[in-house]
Amino acid sequence: MRGLGPGLAVRRLLPLRLPPRPQRPPGPRLSSRPTVAGALDRAMDELLRRAVPATPVYELREKTPAPAEGQCADFVSFYGGLTEVAERAELLSRLAQGFGVDHGQVAEQSAGVLQLREQPREAAVLLQAEDRLRYALVPRYRGLFHHISKLDGGVRFLVQLRADLIEAQALKLVEGPHVREMNGVLKGMLTEWFSSGFLNLERVTWHSPCEVLQKISESEAVHPVKNWMDIKQRVGPYRRCYFFSHCSTPEEPLVVLHVALTSDISSNIQASIVKECPPAETEEKNKIAAAIFYSISLTQQGLQGVELGTFLIKRVVKELQKEFPHLGTFSSLSPIPGFTKWLLGLLNSQAKDHGRSELFTDSEYKEISAVTGGPLNETLKALLSSNEWVKSEKLAKALQAPLMRLCAWYLYGEKHRGYALNPVANFHLQNGAVMWRINWMADLSFKGITGSCGMMVNYRYFLEETATNSTSYLGSKNIKASEQVLNLVAQFQKNSKL
Repeated sequence: MRGLGPGLAVRRLLPLRLPPRPQRPPGPRLSSRPTVAGALDRAMDELLRRAVPATPVYELREKTPAPAEGQCADFVSFYGGLTEVAERAELLSRLAQGFGVDHGQVAEQSAGVLQLREQPREAAVLLQAEDRLRYALVPRYRGLFHHISKLDGGVRFLVQLRADLIEAQALKLVEGPHVREMNGVLKGMLTEWFSSGFLNLERVTWHSPCEVLQKISESEAVHPVKNWMDIKQRVGPYRRCYFFSHCSTPEEPLVVLHVALTSDISSNIQASIVKECPPAETEEKNKIAAAIFYSISLTQQGLQGVELGTFLIKRVVKELQKEFPHLGTFSSLSPIPGFTKWLLGLLNSQAKDHGRSELFTDSEYKEISAVTGGPLNETLKALLSSNEWVKSEKLAKALQAPLMRLCAWYLYGEKHRGYALNPVANFHLQNGAVMWRINWMADLSFKGITGSCGMMVNYRYFLEETATNSTSYLGSKNIKASEQVLNLVAQFQKNSKL
């Protein structure tokens, strides 16, 4: 999955405790056994008919008893027994298409509202008509999800169900507006259940339970943890690690944030943060001037789009300010996922359209070609697809200027629906951060070189400006950037013949 924070990535760390799936007898898959597949289809239809509660008429909406707990438990048990991704996708597709909104009721109630607006009526009559319309717009399956959430472990089950739905959509096993609508309904419900009031902020130290340290280690999706000594450093002096858990599942991380306490804003991940040598055993507070958010990882794919990362950063800032009242500098040191892929696509399209790349100045083109010793486009594509090019000091020096301005344009100028195309940039800009500094050769790991040509970026949080910046970005799609970034963007616009 794409990164969402300083690499806000997703890993399935805490699988939900679904009922055990029955062992399948040996033999071909269902897809090759029409009679068994037909039996499964009939079982799905029967389950949904029995488990999805009917929508009570408006007048009885508060007087109709809830469905028996067993009906919801049957759905959970049946779903947990499906062993194939495609089988679960089929059940979810049937649920989305067959148990959504009653469009006839919506049309009828809409007509009633329109008719009342054209006639002089008391406000109470119109408001009740609008309430009837809202009621008609609620899909039937929402009632099933609501009742499942009341079961022991029901919310966890729904998080996993949404993760399965997202996976099925990515695999093109389920498509269409009904499925997208159900995904949106689930996301809305989870957003309510996982709002900040239900979340516990917990700090991880070396004295935390081993199970928590293990989960934190496994959940790290940005800069993988190498061993126990590595995780000990990441929760030790000059480091802070926090996570959110839900009130129903304490000590189970949902989203994890790693922070480095430094003397200035870090520009290299290996040199200053995830370095081999251990930091001093005790902290000297007078040496701490900046807090660097260098990794944030979501552990549950089903919580994609729920603003856990945003809440976590805000809460951690407050915690750090309590501990270090003098601390005033807050910044990320973030990866730039997707940059290399974007650049390779640009090289391909430029070669097709012009026969040569127009991303470089004439002098850069000659200098890079002289080092590579071959056609620039093809050679460069091959080099950028691996980490071999960084071993050549001459080539790295020749590529620095063009890649820095290309990266600035990718972050600042490439858009999706008017917002930053890069998911990490979009995350921090929504939070009100400033695109502050692009750092050359900041991540020399294989992942860093192949993903973003070794570059990283600082998104700086000026606390007194974050609300204004966030409003400007979300409302007017304006990106607040530093002089360094804007200069690089200007160089791109001047030197790249796009």
